[in-house]
Amino acid sequence: MASTTPRSPGLALPAVVSAKAPERPTGLSLYSRFAFAGAVCCAVTHGALTPVDVVKTRIQLDPKTYNNGMIGGFRKVVASEGAAALLTGVGPTFAGYFLQGAFKFGGYEFFKQQSINILGYETASNNRTAVYLASSALAEFFADIALCPLEATRIRLVSEPTFANGLLSGFGKIAKNEGFAGFYSGFGPILFKQVPYTMAKFVVYEKVAEAFYAQVPKSSLSDGAQTGVNLGAGLIAGFAAALVSQPADTMLSKINKTKGAPGESTTSRLISIARELGIRGSYTGIGARLFLVGLITAGQFSIYGDIKKAMNATGGVELAK
Repeated sequence: MASTTPRSPGLALPAVVSAKAPERPTGLSLYSRFAFAGAVCCAVTHGALTPVDVVKTRIQLDPKTYNNGMIGGFRKVVASEGAAALLTGVGPTFAGYFLQGAFKFGGYEFFKQQSINILGYETASNNRTAVYLASSALAEFFADIALCPLEATRIRLVSEPTFANGLLSGFGKIAKNEGFAGFYSGFGPILFKQVPYTMAKFVVYEKVAEAFYAQVPKSSLSDGAQTGVNLGAGLIAGFAAALVSQPADTMLSKINKTKGAPGESTTSRLISIARELGIRGSYTGIGARLFLVGLITAGQFSIYGDIKKAMNATGGVELAK
């Protein structure tokens, strides 16, 4: 006769509870996190480097006065206007790039996913360079619609220190004196600058990161090491983007410095500025801009990656095999 081991009455065996991994967000929840991470990374990096951007813009607009390079430019601004002048335009810079970053990074992830939906994953992956370029161009187009009014205000504040006291007063003055068109007089140049810039920025970043992870699997790296990869790939991407977009950046500074003559179209102003600058003139301030854009882009990709991890928004669209 088989015996059984009696159980003590009322004594239950402990249940084994396995920790449930948090569900990854999808749809609007996911893309809003991408957008927020992009907004923060762009606002923080551009805002923090406002002093460099002030000096870079002065070199572009007045190369005869600011002719001693980056360090000399800093000294001249501080000597003639005080250290506070280095923060001129920080308000529109932060606000403008917060909006632009949301559209740029969120839009880039969104349009990559749409490419997969339309082409299928295999085709999109095999043609991923084209997908990177198209997705970044579309994202930047919408981002520039949001950025342009604030960038016009920033440039006016930097180029004319007495124009207004800050973002709100400068924005209001342009609206009153020049109307809606005053904010978008530089929309053509900003597209000409930002779209190639963003295309180069994302495709070079993706390719550098892809090449690195082909040698060292991403899963084998710590979070800190992955942030280091983002920094390095972002720095290289920033240098490439700065070289591609420098002529348009100089033209944008010029066209936003003053309003055009009555009846003068934006196209005719651009042609006139291009003739005046020439190739050499269009690369005025390239040293300062390489430094600026390299730091900004490296910082953006590292911050973007870290915020995505913190918000569990790690379900980005990966096309590399």
